[in-house]
Amino acid sequence: MTDSVKRLAINLLPLLIGVMAFFIVIGPRALNPQNIAWLGNGDPATHYLGWVFFRQSPWTFPIGLNPSYGLELGNGIIFSDSNPLLAFVFKPFASLLPTPFQYFGLWFLACFVLQAWFAWKVVGLMTSHVAVRAVSTALFLFAPPMLMRLPFHLSLGGHFLVLASLYLGLHPQLRHRRLAWGSLLALAALVHAYFLAMVAAIWIADLAAGYFRKKLTLQSAAIELIGLFSLVSFCCWQAGYFSVGGGAVSDGFGMYAMNLLSLIDPGNWSGQWSYILKDIPGVQGYGDGEGFLFLGLGLITLGICALVGLLQGNTGFARRLGHRPILVAALVGLSLFSISNNVALGSLEWTYPLPAWVISVANIFRASGRMFWPVYYAIIIAIIFLVIRANTPRTALSLLSLALLIQVLDTHAGWVGVRKQLMVAPASKWASPMVDPFWESAAAHYRKIRWIVPQNLSPKWMAVADFAGAHGLATNAVYLGRMDTASWIESEQETARAMASGKYDADSLYLLDERALIQSVRNVDTQKDLFARIDGFTVLAPGWKQCGTCLQAASQIDPLELVPAIEPGQKTLFNDASLGGRLLAKGWSETEPWGTWSKSPDAEVMFRVLAPVHSLRLEATAFLPPGHERQRVVISINDMPAITAQLEQADGNLIEIPLTAEMQERVSSQGVLRLQMQFADAVSPKQFGLGPDVRQLALGLKTLTVN
Repeated sequence: MTDSVKRLAINLLPLLIGVMAFFIVIGPRALNPQNIAWLGNGDPATHYLGWVFFRQSPWTFPIGLNPSYGLELGNGIIFSDSNPLLAFVFKPFASLLPTPFQYFGLWFLACFVLQAWFAWKVVGLMTSHVAVRAVSTALFLFAPPMLMRLPFHLSLGGHFLVLASLYLGLHPQLRHRRLAWGSLLALAALVHAYFLAMVAAIWIADLAAGYFRKKLTLQSAAIELIGLFSLVSFCCWQAGYFSVGGGAVSDGFGMYAMNLLSLIDPGNWSGQWSYILKDIPGVQGYGDGEGFLFLGLGLITLGICALVGLLQGNTGFARRLGHRPILVAALVGLSLFSISNNVALGSLEWTYPLPAWVISVANIFRASGRMFWPVYYAIIIAIIFLVIRANTPRTALSLLSLALLIQVLDTHAGWVGVRKQLMVAPASKWASPMVDPFWESAAAHYRKIRWIVPQNLSPKWMAVADFAGAHGLATNAVYLGRMDTASWIESEQETARAMASGKYDADSLYLLDERALIQSVRNVDTQKDLFARIDGFTVLAPGWKQCGTCLQAASQIDPLELVPAIEPGQKTLFNDASLGGRLLAKGWSETEPWGTWSKSPDAEVMFRVLAPVHSLRLEATAFLPPGHERQRVVISINDMPAITAQLEQADGNLIEIPLTAEMQERVSSQGVLRLQMQFADAVSPKQFGLGPDVRQLALGLKTLTVN
């Protein structure tokens, strides 16, 4: 072989290793761009559907806006985690691409190849021994935190971005640093916000180190900081990051954190990742799957060998660390953030308080356990460094090869499940419950399909969004990573006005959940609007009966027949394990284990009665923060004033509501009983410094008894 051929073969070696690992773990079926069978659940579904809507929508500026996927709740494509980088690459060719078309299999292949490439480059900073570099590279491809993500959070398979940042941070003579760091930061911004945060942390550490080591002047460092910050801001703007305002719904910091034993615990919510090591009780509780950081038995074994080498000395490890104090400080900072203020060691927990504004900022990256990934790969790099420096090349190769064999075989317990999920029988469409001929006729008549009451992750959202995407309709039946609270509230209010008036947008087909049903039934215009149950959906089709080209086969039903009925003497609970939530019309929050809070100055409960009602009894709590001594509740029955109650204790409130003969007659004539409440003293927790909750709370409904 000539030297040039040898160099080419050596350069192709990591790419070959990446391709081989891809086919071992993922298999070939995901590469078929028309195979979407493996995307038909949970997070992968919204990743794919976000691209479907973005593909067929007109160009916008910023180009990452995706308003058809969410309507008033619309977000940038970044918030459906649809990988804006590849969405931007493929959208110009949308008319040439087949339908369906998914690029996530190609993304996975790129993740494996680039993970191998940057692992090869990192190990190349330690040794030029080809075999040692090759085996070490393969170890990075069987890192459980990366493999575990693949069937669930598709963009988060891009761990090569973290590895690339460490390579740039460790490189002793990095040339064209602004180009290298700028490209990496831009790519991270266009893939996922978490990768951007990690890469940015390493970049800032490297920039500061360059200045303090006199490799960069203050002017040069300032130009790089301003220039790359501007570049990243532009990329984020174009990807749609700023399409969600300051009221974005986000919480969970401290719940989705790293357990201090995560590196040696093989269990998480996706299964066991070791045949030999057993799950440590208490490490992977609810939310801790985000902090899954198992090294793997092979790397743990290699880590023991590395520790022996470190204790023997002469590795130069301490000196290398001493030369990079700022990088070490950045990694320590990422570790502390990943652990959060809810420190856990196995099943033992200790929480320390943080100011509310700190928690609010931290909730931007609420899944804090992910932020340990740079530290995780730094640990692997340190292990490999110590094994290489403490041993002869032959011994190091033997140890690394043994570790790789153990790693691949033992983590097979976990990645075999990944392969099964991604190697399901290919299909170019998902099964849909929407099979009635009505739907095709409706798709030709309407431009939008709306789920009401508007909400993120609405029931049956995937089936509705899939139908809408296949027929070129816009929809608010979506699953988004972030949703603007202000837009959500405004959309809810607009919907409430429509249900109260019975006047709906003529270009929209409406699908009603239980609360929307309760709010809308009294005002449906059955002379012109279709109200029906079709394929398990409650459908309200404005103007359907006046449409000459619309299929009229769907049977009309009396809307009031769908209102739940209550027997005399029946006690109805309003917690999240009961059916009381079906009676809640306007003005109520989501049900909780104890009951349901009102959330606005007025609220309503509605139900049918099967016999004359003489009185109602409510059991309720009252929201009485310090300094707020009472909640006054004005109660009416079917628009007729009943009583005014004063609630002056937080719990144990009983409200007796007698019904006059006139009220009973009105209930009988209208067919439903409407229990209407007005809250003159409703206040929000935020007003009293009790957190960011802006709901106007007054009464917490526990039970209702009909007598």
